[in-house]
This record gives sequence, structure tokens and C-alpha cells, in this order.
Amino acid sequence: MGRRRAPELYRAPFPLYALQVDPSAGLLIAAGGGGAAKTGIKNGVHFLQLEQINGRLSASLLHSHDTETRATMNLALAGNILAAGQDAHCQLLRFQAHQQKGKNKTEKAGCKEQGPRQRKGAAPVEKKSGAETHQEGVELSVENLQAVQTDFSPDPLQKVVCFNHDNTLLATGGTDGYVRIWKVPSLEKVLEFRAHEGEIEDLALGPDGKLVTVGWDLKASVWQKDQLVTQLHWQENGPTFSNTPYRYQACRFGQVPDQPARLRLFTVQIPHKRLRQPPPCYLTAWDGSTFLPLRTKSCGHEVISCLSVSESGTFLGLGTVTGSVAIYIAFSLQGVFLCGCCSCYVSDLLL
Repeated sequence: MGRRRAPELYRAPFPLYALQVDPSAGLLIAAGGGGAAKTGIKNGVHFLQLEQINGRLSASLLHSHDTETRATMNLALAGNILAAGQDAHCQLLRFQAHQQKGKNKTEKAGCKEQGPRQRKGAAPVEKKSGAETHQEGVELSVENLQAVQTDFSPDPLQKVVCFNHDNTLLATGGTDGYVRIWKVPSLEKVLEFRAHEGEIEDLALGPDGKLVTVGWDLKASVWQKDQLVTQLHWQENGPTFSNTPYRYQACRFGQVPDQPARLRLFTVQIPHKRLRQPPPCYLTAWDGSTFLPLRTKSCGHEVISCLSVSESGTFLGLGTVTGSVAIYIAFSLQGVFLCGCCSCYVSDLLL
């Protein structure tokens, strides 16, 4: 794979930690911020309209939602409801986009492009970071719904959030090692159990209700409600290392192409400790029913920070702590694309 530099789509005025895409509305949702520190860096959630302009993808800022002193570190999307991890809390947001009155496609086609639409390249520059709507003819409103504390460690932080298959439940995990399940949109807690000794790094909910969690205790576990079904053992049919402990960094379910009733699970394993000469990271595909490993491949020596699976289940995306993004074929785990997209840690990635 040859490393390429991708064109810039959007540059946020704050550190980006989480991304979501709403395909039905053509929206890219980007979130992050500087946190509570008085550095002058704002915290917010930006809603961007994705469009093809002159054959290239363009992102125009529709709405900037101020999250005050709280940086959003993780996101999950269910229809027009966002679940945002902010410090030790989960905040639900509802957004709605609609056309401004008096604007129509004919008018817009006859107008000269202004503001963000003058950009034929990648990212439009926002006119004013505190403004609410930025794209002519489209309005987007955002309202805060329920919020709840989801982590209770001495230094609490929600690290991951996801919806179940029908968006009626929400699962959260954080630094206290507990999984908590909440009703949507009331955020009434329905289940709580300790999944790991130490931080939960990632979790994934399957359509059959099974939950996979990975943590800093080097374990990856499969749960049915609060009952342990099995633990994953990625090295059973793969490489073995006597002096290099590995931990699971990420987990995601994905469809099996042409077999929509079947699922695969994908995990990333990274060295638990940073070494001067780092050993490789590994990507593993699992049978989504038996949770036995199907194949494991090395995915380079750059430490993997996040994992994404395309909606069709065809491709996997990996982001690294040094800013690279790589695309793999899900079936074979063969790498097909490597891009030096950023100059720093990749916190989130979407396919």
C-alpha cells in the first residue's frame, strides 16, 4: 500500500473527537472541543451538509451547537437523535433540518454561490464559529433532551456509547469498568454490571442482544444481558508472544456481504505497553455466532486507535495514533489503501 495525502474536507475550530454520518439527510456530524480548561478553544457539535460539487465532495456548515464547558468525546446516532459522551455524562440531542420559507431549488440554482459554496475544494471556512445556521436555504435546529451520569470512577469519563438495533436502548461504558444500559429517550437505567477490571475501551451491540466489550484488563467478553457468554481468545489460531502482552483496542459487528442474516465481529489488538521497537498490531475477524476466530492479520506497527466497518460489511477502516487511515477488505483482511490524513491521533473514523 502506498501512502497518500487525502484532500481536506473540513477543518473544525476545535480538536475533533467524534464523527457520525446521517446518510438519509446527507449530514456529517463532527464533535469535540477543548473541555473545561480556559484555553479559548470552544466545545461544540457541528452539523455539515455533504454534497458533490464539480465532481468533488464538499462539506458546508449548517449549524454549530455550543456544548458550553463540555467537550464531546464520543457519539452514537439513531435517526435524528444523538447520544453524546461529555465528561462523565451522556447527553441526548435531537436535531431537525428543514428548508427556509421562500427558498427553493430554482432560486438557489439562479443565485451566485456565496460563503461556503464558493469552495470547490475541500473544507469551507465557517464565517462565525458561534453562528447557528450557515447554509442558505436550509435551517437546522438542535435541542437538548435528557442527560444522565454514566460513569462513577474517581476520575469519571464515558468512553463509548452505542444504540441497539432498534434504537430503543443505549449502552455506555467508561473508566469505572461498568456497562450501563438505558432506555431511549428517557435514559432510565435498565441494567448495570461490571464488565472489566479497569476501563472499558469499546463495546458493540449485536441485533440478537449480545454485547461485546473490550477493556484495559486485556479481556474481550461476550455478554447476554449481564451474563458472560464467552471470552475471546484471538491468539488461539494466530501468533503467540511470550513477552508482549496485547490488549483489545476496538470491536465492531459487520454484516456478511450477500448474507444479511449473518454477522462477523472484528477486533483490533495492540501492544499493551509502548515499546521503543513496537511490535505489530493485529486485526481479527470472528464468526458472529460462535465467536471463534476466523483469521488474523498484521496491520502494521503504527498503534491503532479506532475501527470502523462499512454499512455493507465489505470494508474496514483503521485509524492510528499518528494520523494515518487504512482501508481493508473485510473478508480477507487485505489492505487496499493507506492515507496520511492527519498529523495527530485519529479519534474516530467512518466508512
